[in-house]
Amino acid sequence: MNKPDTSRRSTMLVLLLLIYTCNFVDRTILATLGQAIKLDLKISDTQLGLLQGLAFALFYTTLGIPLARLSERYNRVSLIAVCLALWSAMTAMCGAAQNYVQLFLCRVGVGIGEAGCSPPAHSLITDLYPKEKRATALAIYSFGIPLGTMVGAMSGGWLVEHFNWRVAMVVVGLPGVLLALVFRLLSREPQRGGAEAPAADAAAPVAAEATPSIRATAAHLFGNRAFLHITIGATLVGFVGYGTGTFTQAYFIRMFQLKYSEVGMAFGLIGGLSAGLGTLLGGWMSDWAARRHQSWYALLPAIGLLIAAPAYIYAFTRGEWGTALWCMLVPGLFHYAYIGPTLGVMHNLATPRMRATATALFFVVVNLIGLGIGPYATGAAIDYFAGQRFAAHGLGDFAASCPGGVAAAGAEEALRTACASATAYGTRDGIVLMLFIFLWASIHYFIAARHMGWLRKPANLKTWRLKNH
Repeated sequence: MNKPDTSRRSTMLVLLLLIYTCNFVDRTILATLGQAIKLDLKISDTQLGLLQGLAFALFYTTLGIPLARLSERYNRVSLIAVCLALWSAMTAMCGAAQNYVQLFLCRVGVGIGEAGCSPPAHSLITDLYPKEKRATALAIYSFGIPLGTMVGAMSGGWLVEHFNWRVAMVVVGLPGVLLALVFRLLSREPQRGGAEAPAADAAAPVAAEATPSIRATAAHLFGNRAFLHITIGATLVGFVGYGTGTFTQAYFIRMFQLKYSEVGMAFGLIGGLSAGLGTLLGGWMSDWAARRHQSWYALLPAIGLLIAAPAYIYAFTRGEWGTALWCMLVPGLFHYAYIGPTLGVMHNLATPRMRATATALFFVVVNLIGLGIGPYATGAAIDYFAGQRFAAHGLGDFAASCPGGVAAAGAEEALRTACASATAYGTRDGIVLMLFIFLWASIHYFIAARHMGWLRKPANLKTWRLKNH
């Protein structure tokens, strides 16, 4: 079997990591620019949540399946390069939007482009690395999540403070167009199934496998009870993570009156460090522990989420911003540990010609609910709690009195104070409420571990797969 050499697969993995970093810079940049956009366009947090969530996620998830089907049959490298150039250009075009509707449509364009990233990327990685190394390799690729979030926070915070949010959109979007060209020139399509261990009774190479239908792929994945619960758990984690992440930086600006550059730098370094380490360690530790017991692919995320939920709540309820930020180091380590093992289980369960489709189907569930609804639900909760706190002052309707979360120019001091206080504490209350859902997600990972035989030691992954499918 023709396996890729170490240097070639390492180069491709690094390039895919950079692409996924651009993916998350462009996807999450609104978390940094959101407060400036809210003030400029005079929109509510519910509308801001729609920009970050549904505007992006609707086409991101639905187009992921047809693009994944294309990548099962055609050149995956070319597909990723084209999609990268598209979403990067659409991110830059967000800076030209003159109103909420135009910005919403540009975010739809970003989602369309990004739909062609992870399904073919996951398929490439699983053709480069054998199953005992996939959780680690996929965790390295997924390091683009915290790295992109960090780069977006730090660069976006500096740009919006020294220029404006429109300039920030253009500056973070355009580099992806150049990276698309570099990736296409330096990468080569690997043999499908090239990293699979040959079966003892195999009469033909894995690459000759027919491409399964969407229905067959879905039945293969979600008919497995362990993976079904892992998917539910990951969806709930995404619901909380994307929801609270959209408003975390805005919370520090609203509650502690920090500058955009201060929040971007602090959140980028502290949040990026903890999330990055958690992502990498989660993949490596699960691969290491699973050599003894496969159920650790589910147990590790379950335990991590049990620790992350109260740790996050403690951080968001501190009265001093420095203490709050430093406290976020701990939950980030445990929160992001779920990524590598979750993806590792999926791709070890899938066959070579269903992996792009498997990724797309998984992301339809996780991102349509998690990314699509999570920011909207969090924004709606924040608007509700802010309205309740404002009503306690007896000053009228919050939305009418505080457009964009602040009082109109020339308003009385009492109204300005009431608007600022209601917005800040409403943001905190909405975020804290969402964090309790991590405990629900943890339960599903524990159930998955039980279906994987956490009270017994299976002989190998194949045994677990046969007993639970």
